[in-house]
Amino acid sequence: MDRLPNMEILQKYYSGFLISRPVGNNAFSFDKRVNKQIYVPPLVEGSPSDLAVGYHIAFSEIDEGIEFNGLGLAQFIVFRWHDVPVFIFDNHNHAFFFWTYGLRQGLFSPGLPLVHVDQHSDMWKPHIWPAFSLRDDNLLDQAFAYTNFTINVGNFIKPALHLNYFSDITIITGSIDFELTFDGPIVFDLDMDVFAPVMDYIGNPYKIDVIRRWMEQAAFITVATSPFFMNQPLAIDFIRKIFEE
Repeated sequence: MDRLPNMEILQKYYSGFLISRPVGNNAFSFDKRVNKQIYVPPLVEGSPSDLAVGYHIAFSEIDEGIEFNGLGLAQFIVFRWHDVPVFIFDNHNHAFFFWTYGLRQGLFSPGLPLVHVDQHSDMWKPHIWPAFSLRDDNLLDQAFAYTNFTINVGNFIKPALHLNYFSDITIITGSIDFELTFDGPIVFDLDMDVFAPVMDYIGNPYKIDVIRRWMEQAAFITVATSPFFMNQPLAIDFIRKIFEE
């Protein structure tokens, strides 16, 4: 199996663009916000050392009456860790497209269990279910549009389960969950908001050790820095610690 992501295909979709309509992540509090657009950066080959906070707003929302405009990553990163494809991005809904891409390219097989490590479950029901399947010729076109213009950071998992991308899901949100073990290969999905201060009751060195152990079983890895829920420089710092050799 070729474990190298095809950058020509990926950069056809992720070349850097603005979303100005009230769709996807840009729909949150759209009518009440001053800022009316969010940015999705380009995807490049790199490593965690290449991660940086960008200059564009990636997530905009009204929080307790105050407009929050969070900067996202300067660029999304794809690389291989122990020969496993890793995609790092800011808003978590992009995992849906990269899972779809990974399945279409044969980077992992459908039916593996998903291990989702996150401060939140992200298991909201989408208001529109995907009208495509893994067999469609134009799968990536449809998955890209669905990822960016329909679903959002809170409802991207149920569509993947609906399409049978995964056999089941284990959601890791608390201290007891970090004691779980898994048999066989998994798809590993990490939200860096598990390192937010509210999660400090679970020691950060312990979380890093367990996350690295789970990643050793992964056939495919996705990591979200989550600008609305996590300080981005801190998220980048923890990503570098997780992936350091």
